[in-house]
Amino acid sequence: MAGLEGVEQPRRHAGAVAARWSPAVEDERALKALELYGNPAEGEVRLPSRPESAATARRLAQLVVLRQWGLGPRLTEETVLLVSELVGNAVRHTGARTFGLRMRYLRARHCIRVELRDPSRGLPCLMPVQELDVSGRGLYLVDEFSDRWGVDLEPHGKATWFEMRIS
Repeated sequence: MAGLEGVEQPRRHAGAVAARWSPAVEDERALKALELYGNPAEGEVRLPSRPESAATARRLAQLVVLRQWGLGPRLTEETVLLVSELVGNAVRHTGARTFGLRMRYLRARHCIRVELRDPSRGLPCLMPVQELDVSGRGLYLVDEFSDRWGVDLEPHGKATWFEMRIS
């Protein structure tokens, strides 16, 4: 930063991250999404394949991971990011009218699993990412932040999923 050499920059603390996830307006929107679409931790939630569904999926993921399951803000933030990336890929690449979001807390395995189902049998492809790329980072981020991820072919499409360990 020009003119700021040698000046220590403020550091983020865990409390600062947690505050981002708890504004009243966002909670209200998340509760409305839950009311409209259902709870992805209780069954598959069908969302329209439109760009604005990424915001809905993020809100639902945040509500489930942070509020319902009581897991930490860091895991919540990373899960929300990866949900957004999977939804963006589904909207851009599958040609589907809707997709399904499902979230599970696998207590015995100490992890959470997020699945996105769509009717396309086209497999997502992890592409190399360059520093200045402005798109194409979705699966790269899923690969970097999740502990495991994959695709399961189903009779009428596929489920793209990721798992994150709970520490």
